[in-house]
Amino acid sequence: MAQQDVQNGVSENVAAAVSFLAVKPQLFVEAPKANDAVLFYKTAFGAEEVTRALNPKRKADHELPLILSAELRIAGSSILVADLVDDSASPAKAGGNGVVLCLETEDVEGAVAKAVKAGAVAEGEVAEGEGACCGGRVGKVKDPYGFVWLFCSPAKECVDVEA
Repeated sequence: MAQQDVQNGVSENVAAAVSFLAVKPQLFVEAPKANDAVLFYKTAFGAEEVTRALNPKRKADHELPLILSAELRIAGSSILVADLVDDSASPAKAGGNGVVLCLETEDVEGAVAKAVKAGAVAEGEVAEGEGACCGGRVGKVKDPYGFVWLFCSPAKECVDVEA
């Protein structure tokens, strides 16, 4: 029975108090092409832009502000699109797979702790404010298979985009 519980995601060693609100893959696009990517996804897939947060570290050589995160809804699901900047710590810059999975939760620290206890490796400290998921809180881990997961508090300070 214990083996069955571990296979189903239940373990005595891992607290189950953390709950998640949504999972959102984040696609990184070579800067400053995230805006073009958003327009493409709208045209090609009928995506609806829900929110957008601009990167506070706007590069002077770009005409438009860089996108920290634009949330798109496609077929009832959400994805995030962002400009990949030189100082980014994304997996695309670090030699990873280029896709980050973002889980929204009210308990960022608990989610990081739970993932680490299950075998992930924490990457940095929990961040807050500018550069962290629309001004909220964000923690980051890398799972044993090389995928990066962000645990983000629900977006509160993104710019709502009107259709």
